[in-house]
Amino acid sequence: MILGKVFGRSFHIKFKNRTNAGEILANVLADYFKKENKGAPVTVLTIPRGGVIVGDAIASKFSQSEFDIVIPRKLGAPNNPELAIGAVMQDRTAYLNGRVIQTLQVSAEYVDSEIDRQVQEIQRRISLFRPASKPYNIAGRSVVVVDDGIATGATVMVVIRWIKKHDPASVLVAVPVAPEDTVAELTREGAQVEVITTPSSFGSVGQFYENFNQVSDEEVKEVARKWGLLE
Repeated sequence: MILGKVFGRSFHIKFKNRTNAGEILANVLADYFKKENKGAPVTVLTIPRGGVIVGDAIASKFSQSEFDIVIPRKLGAPNNPELAIGAVMQDRTAYLNGRVIQTLQVSAEYVDSEIDRQVQEIQRRISLFRPASKPYNIAGRSVVVVDDGIATGATVMVVIRWIKKHDPASVLVAVPVAPEDTVAELTREGAQVEVITTPSSFGSVGQFYENFNQVSDEEVKEVARKWGLLE
């Protein structure tokens, strides 16, 4: 179910930066926290790097929420790593785009090796941003997945699948911007979606920000320390 869109396809909005986008989303989510989640405790799961900045702004507005970092990785196509054939989590939970895999005739052996490679990278990144031994607080909670925007949706899709293995009370995806067809795919995966704008012309997430500078690992660590994930 799409909970709401503040602006529709014809409205062209530019966020000042990721913090500004998070603050706008937090205002939109106020009704959700008050009404829709029926009092269940909230965990805000953020996707590095940009989603951590957006999610920090959201979680900071709601004292009852818990902040954490979750790390999916895109599975890149052969000879074209920027083209997603799917995505994976640290426990090998996977989302595979069957249409792209079939079109490119990607072998099962390649998919398995790419999953192995990306799981190793996830483990490296987890060691940077949060204790690997710290369990995620998901069971029985309303989980809000935050990124700074969605294009194909592969990484968010796999996060939804992974969360649902851990018995959440509900799953809500909250993003500033996403194409309408991607939003529809996420809802079919069983998540509620709150998005500020679903523009008809979508090139990249960055085009909807005045400042879309790359977020550094150190900036992510700073937020992680703020929320007690790192010392």
